This record gives sequence, C-alpha cells and structure tokens, in this order.
Amino acid sequence: MKYIDQLVSQVNKKQLLYYLPFTFFYLMIMFVNWIVTKLSSISTKELIHSQVEIMGKNMAFFQLIVPFTIFLILLILWVLFVHKQSLVSLTTSRTKIDVKRFAFAFGCQTVLILLSFAVSYILDPSDFVFNFNWTAFLGFFVIALIFIPIQTSFEEYFFRGYLMQGVGLATRNRGIALIVTSVIFGLLHMANPEVETLGSAIMIYYIGTGFFLGIITLMDDGLELALGFHAANNLIGALLVTSSWTVFQTNSIFLNTTPQENISVWEFVWQVFVFYPILLVVFAKRYQWKDWKNRLLGRVA
Repeated sequence: MKYIDQLVSQVNKKQLLYYLPFTFFYLMIMFVNWIVTKLSSISTKELIHSQVEIMGKNMAFFQLIVPFTIFLILLILWVLFVHKQSLVSLTTSRTKIDVKRFAFAFGCQTVLILLSFAVSYILDPSDFVFNFNWTAFLGFFVIALIFIPIQTSFEEYFFRGYLMQGVGLATRNRGIALIVTSVIFGLLHMANPEVETLGSAIMIYYIGTGFFLGIITLMDDGLELALGFHAANNLIGALLVTSSWTVFQTNSIFLNTTPQENISVWEFVWQVFVFYPILLVVFAKRYQWKDWKNRLLGRVA
C-alpha cells in the first residue's frame, strides 16, 4: 500500500478538521515571525549577530533551534492521541521504520556536501578561514548532534508526513499534496537572513528542496530518505562551514569570508538542478522506483 494512501485510509473526511488546529498553530507562529521580521527596524542578520555577541555562538544557536523540540513533541502527541495514529505509520508504509534507508540518504548527502566544499576550497581557498577551536567546536558538536536532527525531523514529519496527509485527504490528489507542501515549506524560509542577502531568487532553492523531499517521500512510500537527507544537509553543513549571513551562526570548522557583494544566489540554486537529479537517479536505481506519474500525480485511494 502506498505511503500517502495508507495514511489517508486510516481517517475519514469528518476527521479532516483534526488537521487544522496544529497546522494553524505552527503556520501562524511562522507567519507572525515573518511579519515581525519585516516590520523590525533591524534585519534578521543584525538580530542574530546581536544575540551571538550577548550569548556566544553556541548558546545563540541553542536558543534558535530548541523550539523545534517542543514542536516535534507536540506534533507526535497530537498524532498519537488525537488522530490515534502510530508514529510508524506516519513515517513509512513499511511494517517498521527502515533505518538503513535513513543512513543511505544521510551518507549520500554527506558525500555531496564534502565534495562540493572541496571543489569550492580548491578553486578559491582565500574564501575560507580555518575556524576550528576544539573547546567551542565540541560544545557546538554536542548541541548540533542532538538538536539538528530533531529540527529536521520535525520539518519532515510536519510537511512530508502530517501536512501531506491532510492535503491528500482533502483533495484526494497526490500532485496537489506535493505542490502545496513544497511551496509552503519554501515560503516559510522567507524570514531567513539568506533571503536578505541573496534576494528572492533563493526561494528557487528552498521550494526546489521542498519538491525534492516530497518526491522521494512519495516515490519511496516513506519518510526515511527525506529524514536522512535533511539531517545530513543541515548537520554536516553546520559543522563544516558557516558565514556571517546564514541563519546558523556556528563554531564550525571553516568560516566562509566571501564578501557579500560577491555572493551569487546560483551557488545554491544549481544544487536543485544538479545534485537533486543525481540523488533521484541513485535512489530510483537502488530502490527500483516505478510508476512515477501515478505515484507523484495520481489520485489518493
């Protein structure tokens, strides 16, 4: 039984209202955060820098990421006790969560991140400063290892699991569920300082990433690949390199010192059209994906 079909088969249209409270709660928090950011007299980047100056990078990062733990706990409790649905069924159509799938996607994205960084460093090493400080890095490593997977897991369970299930139930159409969840996922990054620095074109990257994660979820009948990819993307990236204009200000191994005027949005966007297709081919061959049209655009049973 297909992933989204299995989820939808467990509920009826009367229960569609159950999806509204938590969805409204989380999206309104994100919307208010964006409004406050837009109306603020200081930019998001300046706000993050001021917090770093007051608390230090590790504590500022902890303050930024720990709310996702609360969101994840609330979502799981809502699914378990309101929808009366198991965590396994929210994660996968398989009888149990496939950890090997998670590990494979994590490993693939880690390799791509390291290769991409190596090429950038070889082409222009002057853009990077070796920033490693053992004491600061160890503290950050512990925080990141615990809380970044929690952050990425919440986003996957909410967007590719819960919200996709709700939209699928409402529309009975996989394509609409894919489009709606991917676009909302991308738009919720509008308050990030990367948007201030690179402009609205960066939304191609965020929305494109949403589509990629939605596609692998629907094609693989589960969240495991999306969970692994997203965890590696945020965790390895944060540990390896940071810059003054990204949302994560961390005690990473390297610091990107490229002047803001020399930063191109295409350094991010090209990943959507190069890295993601490569990963789709790798995953499709390994897991023998077939019937793409029906799985991505067909009716929900």
